[in-house]
This record gives sequence, structure tokens and C-alpha cells, in this order.
Amino acid sequence: MPSEKLPEVWLRGPLPGVSPMLMPATHCLMQCREEIAAAADLTTDQLWAKPGGAASAGFHLRHIVGSLDRLLTYARGAQLDRHQLAYLRAEGEPGEPPDTSPTLVASAQAAIDSAVQILRSTDDSDLMVARSVGRAALPSTVFGLLFHCAEHTHRHTGQLLTTTKIVRSRTLYADHLA
Repeated sequence: MPSEKLPEVWLRGPLPGVSPMLMPATHCLMQCREEIAAAADLTTDQLWAKPGGAASAGFHLRHIVGSLDRLLTYARGAQLDRHQLAYLRAEGEPGEPPDTSPTLVASAQAAIDSAVQILRSTDDSDLMVARSVGRAALPSTVFGLLFHCAEHTHRHTGQLLTTTKIVRSRTLYADHLA
């Protein structure tokens, strides 16, 4: 029996425990969580391929983890530590041995789960609290940072899915020629 395709997360109704102010960002993050699962079966070569010089699928998965961590650090009023900066520098590297798709997909989904818990626990009265971003201390708010968590994750999820389709099609094409 074929499984029924669910509507997008935002069309499934409110999520329990989420403020209406943060519901759109939470819906977006939950949609990304579902969509990145499509990359879980990439081979290691496909995961780290850079088609046409584009960023690898592995980079996008790692970047989702790292960017959520960094943005949420700013949202709570803190600055990045040396571990976060080291992670940022290594996001595009496969590692030794190279990370695998199931591992990176699980890490990205766990990072999204953590971000959703933070959105659930954020009081509406804190949303307009001023926050600064980066060494330049660029101005933002808790609300701006939480929204950007969703927007930025969504952007990289889209790039991940496009890269995944490209590397799969290259593999299929190469197999066809063999």
C-alpha cells in the first residue's frame, strides 16, 4: 500500500507549545528536517562531490548544524567560542575518515530538533531584545536571529536537495555509460 504524501508542515496546523509569533519559523525548520532525510542514502563520493565547483551536500548538512549553533548562540546574547569557529572552518571538509550521509543527516536533524526546542521555550516578551552578531557586533534581535535560523536552514536545504539530485544523476549517467 503506497504511503500517503502529507501536506507541507505549515499546512498541518499549529505545533504544540509554539508561540504563534514563532510558528512560521518552526514550521519552516520542521519542513527542512523532513526534506534533508532525502540525502541519507548518498554514497560517500556523492556526499562530498562538488558538481561544477558548487558546495558539496556534506557541506550543506554540516553548515545547517553549525549555522544553527552559531545563530542560537547570538540569540542568547553570547559570542562564539573557539570550538564553534573551528567547526565553521571545517564545514566543507569530509574528515578522516569521511563523514557519511546517515551521520550528517542525523546531526542536522538533531540540530533542528534543538533549535525547535529553543523556539518553543522562547517567550514572546523576549523577541525584540537587542542582540549583536559577529565581531562587528551587527544589530539584530532575538526574533531576527530566530527567523534567520529558519530562513538560512531553508536556503541550505534547497541547495542540498539540488546538489543531491545532480550527484545522483551523474552517477546514473555514469552507470548507464559503463
